[in-house]
Amino acid sequence: MKRPSGRAADQLRSIRITRNYTKHAEGSVLVEFDDTKVVCTASVEAGVPRFLKGQGQGWLTAEYGMLPRATGSRNQREASRGKQGGRTLEIQRLIGRSLRAALDMSKLGENTLYIDCDVIQADGGTRTASITGAMVALVDALAVLKKRGALKGGNPLKQMVAAVSVGMYQGEAVLDLDYLEDSAAETDLNVVMTDAGGFIEVQGTAEGAPFQPEELNAMLALAQAGMQELFAVQQAALAD
Repeated sequence: MKRPSGRAADQLRSIRITRNYTKHAEGSVLVEFDDTKVVCTASVEAGVPRFLKGQGQGWLTAEYGMLPRATGSRNQREASRGKQGGRTLEIQRLIGRSLRAALDMSKLGENTLYIDCDVIQADGGTRTASITGAMVALVDALAVLKKRGALKGGNPLKQMVAAVSVGMYQGEAVLDLDYLEDSAAETDLNVVMTDAGGFIEVQGTAEGAPFQPEELNAMLALAQAGMQELFAVQQAALAD
């Protein structure tokens, strides 16, 4: 089996995280998984949704979108259609769930973190790139909150979170699928993990034949190994 990119089965794409990518957001990054590029921002607003008022805890929510020409052909803006598509809603809920797992909301105070992930170029793995990049933007936003004196209960950050795709391609488990592989994969999994080794979410679909337990184990093992590299990339970006 030869991957279209020429990568080994257990090889991630080239990954780069550029911090402070935009001027105004408390945290912002450009995350690049080769040709997949996503701008992730973390914005802070005082106050929480109505269902949390008076409880002394914070909230995090996420939005996801893809620019009209992020792909090979132009997609209509969802705003012009008057509603978000099911895929968009699913992905932004995944991003929100994943990043909330990184935080102790009781230490955030009554503040809301808004995570925005905007895909400017797509070549597979946009949701996993969004989570991995947005985690870094979130850490920077928390640093701003601390500097403002808005964190009264200590550091809300419990753990780092990252995500990667794995799949069965031509009968073999492979890590970090690009578009050519994703569109032809027999099985596609998106895996979200913590830097302590815990799983937050595993989304898996058999596009062709059902996958077997040993194939699932092989894919999860690849994801776990690749995740260590992703956490190293995040830490290197935060150290800059």
